[in-house]
Amino acid sequence: MAFSLFNRRKPDSEVPDEQESAAGEPAAAQQNPPAKLGFFDRMRQAVTRTRESFSESIGEVLALTREIDETSLAELEIVLLQADIGGPTARIVIENLRQRALRHGIEGGAELKRLLKLELKQVLDRVATPDVVASTPPTVVMMVGVNGTGKTTTTGKLAYLYRSQGKTVLLCAADTFRAAAIEQLEVWASRSETPIIKTKTGGDPSAALYDACTAAKARGTDVLIADTAGRLHTKSDLMKELDKMRRTAEKLVPGAPHQTLLVMDATTGQNGLQQAKLFTEAARVTGIVLTKLDGTAKGGIVLAIATELGLPVKYVGVGEKMEDILPFSSEDFVESMVN
Repeated sequence: MAFSLFNRRKPDSEVPDEQESAAGEPAAAQQNPPAKLGFFDRMRQAVTRTRESFSESIGEVLALTREIDETSLAELEIVLLQADIGGPTARIVIENLRQRALRHGIEGGAELKRLLKLELKQVLDRVATPDVVASTPPTVVMMVGVNGTGKTTTTGKLAYLYRSQGKTVLLCAADTFRAAAIEQLEVWASRSETPIIKTKTGGDPSAALYDACTAAKARGTDVLIADTAGRLHTKSDLMKELDKMRRTAEKLVPGAPHQTLLVMDATTGQNGLQQAKLFTEAARVTGIVLTKLDGTAKGGIVLAIATELGLPVKYVGVGEKMEDILPFSSEDFVESMVN
């Protein structure tokens, strides 16, 4: 049964600053335009397919809408599900909008869209965490994930990103299981001019990590990034190996690994999410790197990750070039996705 939503206008003081950012001339952006505009534009380009599909569907729901009722909210929920936001997230967002409508009223489609942006951003911000940095270098970052997600490539891109921030980086080729994984990481190390510690294919990955931790400490390296074997969650022996690596790092570097990043392929959608659920339980994952975001129309998986895994997306892959990795921004993502 439809309910009437009293058309009570939102006070201007409650209009979020991020909406001004979308207009292109907020004070913060004017102070540092190259970095802000660069990141936003690249994020916007990465979610082009998602935005085109999502915004068109939302537009159909909200076009000429003057009274938001249960039918409108039900249609909006379908749009959220089609973007791969996931059932749990969609239900939370719609229920919050419903309660907001009952308490304050929503004046037509434009205000509903603004409130939707706020809800989506809050989903992401609830799980946001600061990066853990070692009090004494190195900060150890362990890269985990199944084969085919772009884990080794992402490891190389992340090394380049850290170096572009003025940090010293050391790579550890601890993926000794997959043929050519070491050679692949060597290519990325060469491109980013990053030193690498390696062993032979089939060697002990914990031994490689031991050598890398020792070298990083001796050199005073800021960040050590370890590329691990692509582990399927059904392979308990490989998960035990990962635990051994974690314990090896901790013995040499207190608190290590400081970050454990699970690399996920955005194009796998809900299938990848189900796999990640089991992976995070075994690997003590602290954050997600979402690759191939530019290759899917279902970028809403970012929000499903926040709700169903309780983890923040730390970085997103937006292309094939070395610089095509971005620190994740909830504001930029939501503004880019919901146009």
